[in-house]
Amino acid sequence: MAYLWIKAFHVIAVIAWMAGMLYLPRLFVYHCDAPKGSIQSDTFKIMERRLLKAIINPAMVLTWVLGLILIWQGGWIASGWIHAKILLVLILSGVHGFLSKTVKVFAADENVRPAKFYRMLNEVPTVLMIGIVILVIVKPF
Repeated sequence: MAYLWIKAFHVIAVIAWMAGMLYLPRLFVYHCDAPKGSIQSDTFKIMERRLLKAIINPAMVLTWVLGLILIWQGGWIASGWIHAKILLVLILSGVHGFLSKTVKVFAADENVRPAKFYRMLNEVPTVLMIGIVILVIVKPF
């Protein structure tokens, strides 16, 4: 029974993490158009920081902790699909790290990347999520 509760909270954490990972680059797209030092830019800085600190970071930590517990409790460690899933989650965590750094770059008014870069970056978590979900549901190997 505990396994199912852990799994439920893991899925909730994943949903929260992905929601933030999909929304934050979108905020960067709009932030690129805001003049530095403007009220609009300052508002984006607050939104980005709060989203990262209050939702994305805690959700990622919970996702990892609960996911590792599920791997251990479910005896999945020897399965090939879980290794591929962990690799994709590691890449997603790297994207998370890049987004965290980018929040600091925008906070310091040091962004040099165009909005188009963040539009393309916005697709990376989606592609990773698709791979992760397929691996978990289909377990192809």
